Amino acid sequence: MTMMQQAGPEAAHRLLDFVNASPTPFHAVQAASARLEKAGFQKVKHPVARSGPSEISPSKQIREQDDWEKTLKAGGKYYLTRNQSALLAFTLPQKWQPGAGVSIVATHVDSPNLRVRPISKRFKTGYLQVGVETYGGGIWHTWFDRDLSLAGRVVIADKSGNFHSRLVKIDKPLLRIPTLAIHLERGAADNFKFNTETEFVPILGLLESKLNSTGENKAEQTSSNPTDIQGNHHSALLALLADHLSVAPETIHDFELHLYDAQPSVLGGLHNEFVFSPRMDNQFSSFAAVEAISTFASSSSFNVLEGNVNCIALFNHEEIGSVSTSGAESSLIPFLLQRLSPGPSAYAQSVARSFLISADMGHAVHPNYASKHEDNHTPRINGGIVIKTNAKQRYASDALGSFVVKKLIEKKGGKVQEFEVRNDMPCGSTVGPMLSKIGMRTVDVGCAMLSMHSIRETAGSQDVQAAIDLFTSFFEGFADLHRSLNFE
Repeated sequence: MTMMQQAGPEAAHRLLDFVNASPTPFHAVQAASARLEKAGFQKVKHPVARSGPSEISPSKQIREQDDWEKTLKAGGKYYLTRNQSALLAFTLPQKWQPGAGVSIVATHVDSPNLRVRPISKRFKTGYLQVGVETYGGGIWHTWFDRDLSLAGRVVIADKSGNFHSRLVKIDKPLLRIPTLAIHLERGAADNFKFNTETEFVPILGLLESKLNSTGENKAEQTSSNPTDIQGNHHSALLALLADHLSVAPETIHDFELHLYDAQPSVLGGLHNEFVFSPRMDNQFSSFAAVEAISTFASSSSFNVLEGNVNCIALFNHEEIGSVSTSGAESSLIPFLLQRLSPGPSAYAQSVARSFLISADMGHAVHPNYASKHEDNHTPRINGGIVIKTNAKQRYASDALGSFVVKKLIEKKGGKVQEFEVRNDMPCGSTVGPMLSKIGMRTVDVGCAMLSMHSIRETAGSQDVQAAIDLFTSFFEGFADLHRSLNFE
């Protein structure tokens, strides 16, 4: 590795490691869990219940449906996952009591991508193809002529007849969606349009001559057993998955597979000022949240006697509306508040004392499309935290909450940028307005990036630490700052 490749902020290199290990939300939650456990967090599992409460320890794990709130200890560090695709982690102050507020950083770990269909086997003119469905609002033309691979989770049976969900990540270029040569469609370079159902199907390999008699474009069911999926997918694909999991193909009973860009995330630019990577929206913010609470929980600041419960929430399905068991509109945050502060009075007090930072990426001003931004709201990459405001409440920020965030950034010597969309353009949204319905004050923030929803996005390498610093300042200093506020 050259000195140029080695250069760049240390936090940005850790972000690269996180993203490269996390081609799916399942892998992102796994990577986040490993980081939390390294910082001493203990897991609260879901959904199997036990007969009674027990002390939480690294060797004794309780689950989301247990009475785990009865075993929490002041000064503790806990996390739970749901459906392998969402995560909550929280720390309790030394003098924690029900009714305390909760300081939450909320992000999402899903990104627009392609998902393998339940029946994916396809043949066409000598090619093996894989049927896929689009997920989220991707810039789909960027997926053409890319080295693609597969990752996700697989349901397998063991020799005892028990079933397990295993994660898989195939670390090699496996699929490709080739563009049509310009010679075969003149003008395509100037006006590239395609049908996402018929002209957006990845190729997996070449059909061997002995299979040429197989009916094209047909997925033949070979079994009447509903959990036998062998006829739904190419046998070569199932064999590849089985090889990576060290199991027999017939033990695979279902899977959720995502296509991902096989090219690793890297730092780029003259001085490694950029992060060239997939999934910056929003694994960038998710990584920063995990790092901040892990670092805080391992520091002397964690020994604070009073203040809020500190929490991070990594949700799934933000790109398609967050309406799922693992999305921001699920019961995850309300149930956490209710279980930490049971009873109407304690719950109401907790909500009133809580504060939520909704962290998602923001739009950097584009040098070739500067007119797409309002003249005075042009965030720059590596320009610091972006506070996102919208009068129509597509973002949940208001002046009082924004002031709090600015003070927290100020404590770490950081920089603040402002973003509002032009009046003649629609405004995107994130998890902030959904979670603000609970009643807690919410502010939407992010870091500036280019090419949002492309298969390769561009963020700022220096902004990684800026995001970590804001969230760390929030966990360390919100309690003291909140006591100085008179916003009622």
